[in-house]
Amino acid sequence: MKAKQLSDLFTLVREKHPLVHHITNYVTVNDCANITMCAGGAPVMADAPEEVVEMAGVAGALVLNIGTLNKAQIESMILAGGMANDRKIPIILDPVGAGATRFRTETTERLMSELKISILKGNAGEIGVLAGAGGKVRGVDSHGLAGDVAAIVRNYAKTEKLTVVASGPTDIVTDGKRVLLVKNGHPMMGSISGTGCMAASVTGVFSAVSSDPVLASAAALAAFGIAGERAAAEARGPFSFKTALFDELALLTPSDLAAGARITSQE
Repeated sequence: MKAKQLSDLFTLVREKHPLVHHITNYVTVNDCANITMCAGGAPVMADAPEEVVEMAGVAGALVLNIGTLNKAQIESMILAGGMANDRKIPIILDPVGAGATRFRTETTERLMSELKISILKGNAGEIGVLAGAGGKVRGVDSHGLAGDVAAIVRNYAKTEKLTVVASGPTDIVTDGKRVLLVKNGHPMMGSISGTGCMAASVTGVFSAVSSDPVLASAAALAAFGIAGERAAAEARGPFSFKTALFDELALLTPSDLAAGARITSQE
């Protein structure tokens, strides 16, 4: 991936300030709204069935997150997703805790069946469960995926005809053909709750201005990861790290992204 592609995409994000509609979980909703703004987007966190179709009708991307799932929320996701599909704007699905309970797993499968998902972003355990590869999930945390993770993710993306992002120490982004490995980030990103949810929000921001979900996902994860690296350099602990994470993403420039991104292709 060329540095100029990353710089140009991030410049476009900052110029357009895309509106990203979230139907997400109440544990991290405020963090997701703020990280969207720091990335350069505009968040809206509407989940009432009475308004989600109208809201999705003016958004640039839709982020669906099942972290605190309930039946009313599922209805809203289906309604908003239908409008997003009609308008051909990207839907980013974060299957938080898929595999931990049947409700979460079946809901994810329903959303993927009834909606055209552009980007499925989860941890290795969640993706492994959905791919039938035996991923392990406890609560909402991944407990690993045995085997060749990149190959499993790539084959699943090819089968489902979408872009799949498997987060981890090295993030894997693939549409079944291209495979990009993103090596930005810092272990302290695992010391606070919600960084996975926030990564989905940043992915929504970049996807809203790009027709290439692989490029958008990799660029978003690299930007978020660089912010994490910079935040960790001065942090005294999890709370100061979290504050710095928002600051560093807001201060990140297109040239910073182009220079700091560690993205490689895998054949």
